[in-house]
Order: sequence, then structure tokens, then C-alpha cells
Amino acid sequence: MYSKTVMDHFKNPRNVGVMENPDGMGEIGNPLCGDMMTIYLRIADDTIKDIKFQTFGCGAAIAVSSMLTELAKGKSIEEAKKITNKDVAKALEGLPKNKLHCSNLGADALHMAIQNYEARNAGNLNEGLEGVESDKHTHDEKCYCPYCDTQISEGETVCKDCALRVDDQKKPQKAGE
Repeated sequence: MYSKTVMDHFKNPRNVGVMENPDGMGEIGNPLCGDMMTIYLRIADDTIKDIKFQTFGCGAAIAVSSMLTELAKGKSIEEAKKITNKDVAKALEGLPKNKLHCSNLGADALHMAIQNYEARNAGNLNEGLEGVESDKHTHDEKCYCPYCDTQISEGETVCKDCALRVDDQKKPQKAGE
């Protein structure tokens, strides 16, 4: 069952749309559920002045995208980098366990858009658009469940906290990504 906040953001999503010539853009999808999200950023004075999203997916994915834009709008780049999937799920007053992965997609798309913005400012116009699968993952890093951010051991197939399978992912994801 969805919270009233999730239903509100699903029925009345905020910041929907495409942004022409964005300062940063992040696009991500989950092949397991079919959700696709694109986040567009307009940045001035190191602050997210405007943010838009386009999401193809379930009601939870749309609500996550809407809430994510509300959380990020007006934040500095450094503050926005700290937004996690747990922050989005908490702001939505929770998501069903089988929909927690949607909050991870939202946070990942935002971080990719910020990475793309920073890369563009450094002169690399395409960096940040290649998707999560191309991120480097080393075994020196701690691994976390992509659905609930619980630390998992190398080779674990089921998260001990949310009981969802994690072995279907291309790679475990770092906390905060």
C-alpha cells in the first residue's frame, strides 16, 4: 500500500517535463522492472535553480522522480550530491519493499546529472551519460543493497534487511549513489 505522500506525487507530479539545453542531464533505467528516468538540471551560482524529470515507469517511479526534484531544487551541488535513495523513500513516507529500487533510480539519475554538469564544466561534454553500468567498482569499496542501502557481503544474493534479491544487479552499488 502506498502512503498519501506517494499517491500525491504520483497523481500531481512536480517538475515534470523536458528541459531544453540543460546544464546537466542524467538518464538511467532498470532492465528488471522497465523503469526509465531522465533528470535535467539548470544550475547557477553552484545551486540547482531548476530541475525537471521525465519518467517512464510505475506510480512509485513517478512519485520518486517528483519527490527527488522537490528535494534537490534550491540545493547547492554539494548538498544535492548527498541525497540518497533512503532520503527519497523517507520523504515519501516509505515505499513497499518491492518498490524500494525506484528510489535508488531517482538518486542515481540525480547524481549522474550532477556528474554530467561537472564534466561539461571541465570540457568533457559526454561524461556522465553512459549509465550506472559503466561506473568503476572495485572490491576495496564496501557494497550496498541497491534497494535499501544495507551493507552486503561480496557474493550475497539476498539482502538480509529487505529480503530482495541483489544478484540480479550488474554490480552492487555504493551507498549514496
